[in-house]
Amino acid sequence: MTGRDLEFEDRFTTLDRWHPHYLPHWSSRAATEARYRNDAGLTLRIDADQAPWCPEFDGDTRVSGLQTALTTGQSRFRPDLRVREPQQDLRLYTPTYGRFEIRCKAVDDPNCMVALWMIGLEDVPERSAEICVAEIFGKHVYPANTGVGMGVHPFGDPRITDEFEVVDVPIDGREFHVYGADWQPDRVDFFVDDELVNTVHQAPDYPMQFQLAIFEFGPERAGTCPKEFEVEWFRAYR
Repeated sequence: MTGRDLEFEDRFTTLDRWHPHYLPHWSSRAATEARYRNDAGLTLRIDADQAPWCPEFDGDTRVSGLQTALTTGQSRFRPDLRVREPQQDLRLYTPTYGRFEIRCKAVDDPNCMVALWMIGLEDVPERSAEICVAEIFGKHVYPANTGVGMGVHPFGDPRITDEFEVVDVPIDGREFHVYGADWQPDRVDFFVDDELVNTVHQAPDYPMQFQLAIFEFGPERAGTCPKEFEVEWFRAYR
């Protein structure tokens, strides 16, 4: 890759760069523990018996997710949130700038969404923006095309303007594809299978962590279980 050196390729044989919970401070470690297997790549799953991760604040949403850092109180997704279980701060992989890619399969279940995104650590409250590398809802997955969400969200960062788009890409998202973001000062380029599909001309300038997850929304448990999100590898270039 021109101008980038491969820092590492993670095939998830261990999870030494990933914490197997999703925002546990808003709920608990027990309720947010990811369900997964990592015998050949990574498969995050939602099982038939899985309870909502945070019913007090996020209703019936179920999730299995990993993250590469943790700060108690980060990612405040609604104003009335309260920390239910304080966590020890954790830093496993928190880069500033680089190109990052994931090879994975989306799911076509209309109640599900899979995603890879980055968020600020909120060590300073304003360092809270998000770079969404790929966010794919099952209702946007078709054999001939898939809608891939990508862009930036400010949350509490006053220097970032919300700039997010669902890009229609001519792929079958149920097959393996490579989704990537090249994060530079004042710019993020987004790629699918090495093809540039979108650019935003703004970017956070502080360390960020990764979040990787599958979600299931709503009270109805439609379709077969488990719901599975297959990831072959994650790559980081600096």
